[in-house]
Amino acid sequence: MSVVETLLAGPRGRRLLLEYADAAERLSEEQSDNSFHRAVLLAAYRLDVDRGSGVVMFGPGAEEARRTVVTAEEVADRLSRVVLPEVTATAVRQAMELSMDFARYWQEPDGADVLAATDAVRGALRRVAEHVAQSPWTEWWSTDAALTEQWAVGRSFGDADLLDDSAVGRPAAEVLSEWSVRTAAEEERAARERPTDPTASVGGEWWSTPPTLCSSRLLADGTPAGLWFVEDRSDPARAVSRRVTVAEGTRVFEVDGPLAWAQLCRRFPLNVTAQKRHDWYCTTGRAGRWVIPDWLRVGEVYDGVHLTAAAYLSAATTEIPVDDDCASVIAGWAPDETYWFTDVARIDVDDVRQWVSESDGERLDWVEDDQPPA
Repeated sequence: MSVVETLLAGPRGRRLLLEYADAAERLSEEQSDNSFHRAVLLAAYRLDVDRGSGVVMFGPGAEEARRTVVTAEEVADRLSRVVLPEVTATAVRQAMELSMDFARYWQEPDGADVLAATDAVRGALRRVAEHVAQSPWTEWWSTDAALTEQWAVGRSFGDADLLDDSAVGRPAAEVLSEWSVRTAAEEERAARERPTDPTASVGGEWWSTPPTLCSSRLLADGTPAGLWFVEDRSDPARAVSRRVTVAEGTRVFEVDGPLAWAQLCRRFPLNVTAQKRHDWYCTTGRAGRWVIPDWLRVGEVYDGVHLTAAAYLSAATTEIPVDDDCASVIAGWAPDETYWFTDVARIDVDDVRQWVSESDGERLDWVEDDQPPA
């Protein structure tokens, strides 16, 4: 699949394009009226309300805005006039971050995601996709795991250990075994206690990530991808990145799109219908049987599983058909993450970088801390 088609295929890719175009308009001296931004805001608001997600407008002019009807066709028309600047590594990274900020697995897609999926807006986004796809800053999206440059990232709001994770420093097999027992018990409990109606107001663990060590590559600016790319994130004050060394001959399964994820689920299926059905119905609208890869069994064959950025953009927050009667969701993963199932990947405790967050009121930025806390 080309980069253009990848970006247009899924909600996260389309949202990246929408956010990129919005940022482009705000930077353009020719389009200081922000007509595209306003059109998206108003059209998405109505779509949000239609889906009952509770988005509200307030402040001066809010009443008039609530009465204003902006169609997808009008949004597409204004999008077609947005001047697209030269693509930078920072611009596409920030658009990716914003897309991830709105990845939701416990409620319906927000209005902007719904808007971007309409025929009119999706058609207009093709121009943006073609523009972004020409940039060398997107080439890494489709590449395999960069095994010689892997970094694990931990975050903290205070003085706690920044990488205080139960998976760190423990044998991967032990962590996976405990996860397997816990997941099976949760499925039994959910089948016994939760309603089978997928529309019931019930929630639980919506993610499909393993519990093991996770790492990602360095971006063009030398920062770890995992520093920036986080679903359902908050705003931590500090972070630490530690190099992960990977042994030679490592067996990594590459999830380069939804078909690869479905293949993993068919080969190592684990039924999670009772514990996932309510959350995943919200995000996909599908009622039926759900599976994820059985990470304990995956670890018997592969040392790790890597999700490419392209796969994330095309498949995250979507229903991925596995066979005639079941499906799966890539939930809680981030672009370029590799999860490790054996001890071929180890944290280098001597290669550490500390980070501190800075905010301009709109965006969170990370800068290396020259004087980390003792």
